[in-house]
Amino acid sequence: MGWAIKLGLVGLVILAGFAIYLDAVVQEKFSGKRWTVPAKVYARPLELFVGLKLSKEDFLKELDALGYRRESVSNGPGAASVAGNTVDLNTRGFQFYEGAEPAQRIRVRFSGDYVAGLTQAGGADLAVARLEPLLIGGLYPAQPEDRVLIKLDQVPAYMVETLMATEDREFFNHHGVSLKSIARAFWVNATAGELRQGGSTLTQQLVKNFFLTNERSLSRKATEAMMAVLLELHYDKREILEAYLNEVFLGQDGQRAIHGFGLASQYFFSQPLAELKVHQIALLVGMVKGPSYYNPRRFPERALERRNLVIDLLAEQGVISPEEAVAAKQKPLGVTQRGSLADSSYPAFLDLVKRQLRQDYREEDLTEEGLRIFTSFDPILQSKAEVSLNETLKRLSGRKGVDQVESAMVVSNPETGEIQALIGSRQPRFAGFNRAVDAVRPIGSLIKPAIYLTALERPSQYTLTSWVADEPFSVKGQDGQVWRPQNYDRRAHGTIYLYQGLANSYNLSTAKLGLELGVPNVLKTLERLGVSREWPAYPSMLLGAGALTPMEVATMYQTLANGGFNTPLRAIRSVLTAEGEPLKRYPFQIQQRFDPGAIYLVQNAMQRVMREGTGRSVYSQLPSSLTLAGKTGTTNDSRDSWFAGFSQDLLAVVWLGRDDNGKTPLTGATGALQVWTSFMRKADPLPLDMPMPDNVTQAWIDPHSGQGSDPSCPGAVQMPYIRGSEPAPGAPCGLGAPVDSVMDWVRGWMQ
Repeated sequence: MGWAIKLGLVGLVILAGFAIYLDAVVQEKFSGKRWTVPAKVYARPLELFVGLKLSKEDFLKELDALGYRRESVSNGPGAASVAGNTVDLNTRGFQFYEGAEPAQRIRVRFSGDYVAGLTQAGGADLAVARLEPLLIGGLYPAQPEDRVLIKLDQVPAYMVETLMATEDREFFNHHGVSLKSIARAFWVNATAGELRQGGSTLTQQLVKNFFLTNERSLSRKATEAMMAVLLELHYDKREILEAYLNEVFLGQDGQRAIHGFGLASQYFFSQPLAELKVHQIALLVGMVKGPSYYNPRRFPERALERRNLVIDLLAEQGVISPEEAVAAKQKPLGVTQRGSLADSSYPAFLDLVKRQLRQDYREEDLTEEGLRIFTSFDPILQSKAEVSLNETLKRLSGRKGVDQVESAMVVSNPETGEIQALIGSRQPRFAGFNRAVDAVRPIGSLIKPAIYLTALERPSQYTLTSWVADEPFSVKGQDGQVWRPQNYDRRAHGTIYLYQGLANSYNLSTAKLGLELGVPNVLKTLERLGVSREWPAYPSMLLGAGALTPMEVATMYQTLANGGFNTPLRAIRSVLTAEGEPLKRYPFQIQQRFDPGAIYLVQNAMQRVMREGTGRSVYSQLPSSLTLAGKTGTTNDSRDSWFAGFSQDLLAVVWLGRDDNGKTPLTGATGALQVWTSFMRKADPLPLDMPMPDNVTQAWIDPHSGQGSDPSCPGAVQMPYIRGSEPAPGAPCGLGAPVDSVMDWVRGWMQ
């Protein structure tokens, strides 16, 4: 008997020591930072105002992506109703860098492709309304575990009651372990002859998920019970319940684990948790028993049966009325086709965001601190870019070798340098090699605007109507090799105007011009345009032997599109902490690199590329009133197909080619330009309208001789010149009525 007492005392001491150890574990982890939360990346918020260029169809697509419910009458946050050209919606409100945007009820009226009216619920005009931004992904740690943290006062009606009814009816009465629940589970399982019900409390489930493994053993169960009691000893029920709501495992999205009801609501319904109805809450709570077994996307019949069982439990316990239960059970599951938060939705853009963030933040800051990253990403433009690429490649697929062609695309705002869409692969939703950022490819004729800009910065020597020779020539290099450039059509075109060399992408006249200017001077112009790569000053560089990524090309053309002002491309606007406190802004930077007059002349020549040169096919699909500027690029054996072009509000660069640098059947005009044209047709941009700089003047000239003319002379056209470089005016050509200047100007372009 004495030995038994001694052994009992030793056991109690060991048990007490183990309990003290467990108590320290519980307090240390539960009192500190309980979760590492990955950074969340958001698209740009849609800002509504009268006059905004936005079609009703695009607006509704964005509302669908944000998870707004379509209802006959918009009722409650996240609801929208459509009647003709009017959309009524209840916005959700959001915490932005500048402050909180309140939830409100608004009415948006459309006319054509524009917002024609914006009012509050009472009818008062509204200057601007901003929707919450679309969550486009996150930056995950090596063990990708994700959650959207919620507070207990943010959960919808019936959430707690449903959880109690299904998982732990005695939650507010027990102290971590419920003997009544254990006894009830034992009885149900014994009478059923199978395991039908568990006896674990919510606190025990939280302990298992938070502290322990899924091992099934008596020792693990005993440890779980002890820790549950200790947890309830130190923390109140509301705190434990809130932790459970954020910790419970509810599914798997690829490699990413879905934890907590906040994220599960977004993942399965594309809605915030606060907006869920009874039937949706019942589905999520029902899934706690087996997230994989009751996955509504994979096993909808099981999920529906389980959801309806939970609804019946709510009716049995008087949480909802029998009539409400019947109505709830008649609702469809209502889950979205795929998870709205998939981290592979826009992999190329997210990859770019990560790279830019790593310049300012440590890896653990991005994967653990729950930062909120606001970007310039435009989901509407991204969708149009993806559809344009897919449609064009499908249309070209009959050509030999097109199926091996890869692609990249960069879309930005010419004025701000903000990247609005990015494609890194012909399969843009699959993560992998990001060609937009990493594919370094020879740029071909895309370099030519830099050569002509170098010339036009010397107005005493070169104007758009200077005569240049498009004739064969050869240059002997330092290595003794002879360089003999050729035109694409293998023909020489004689004496031409300077602008015609760029418009028609003639190699002979362009290379000769570049050699006259000096290759080092052209490379300096490229550097001022934003190209940071150091290229050797070989003559072949003048025809695009140098290689850049699509992002670097976009940087170069950004300066051309923005009147000579260099604006570094950026994807991030601002960063907030997990608590919504402002952390860092990324304002756009701007630096004037070129005389606006010289840029104006280059833009004029690039508009002629589109009207009469290698880009003229665009106007078979786009209205002639849409002024655009751009340049095609094709490398040797058509290994690379490029196009870079811009309107007033959109710059887009497209590259097509093979990863193995093999030949393709596509030139810049037959490949990349086709994608660009399709995108511009869908994006419906504003026409290019660069104000004429003070140092530029328009002069009338004879289109055949380039000499000064008079507007009354037949065929006379206007051309822009840097002031002082224009030809002297010609004499009037008679007393007849002057030629219609606008029509004559257009006719001159078409010659």
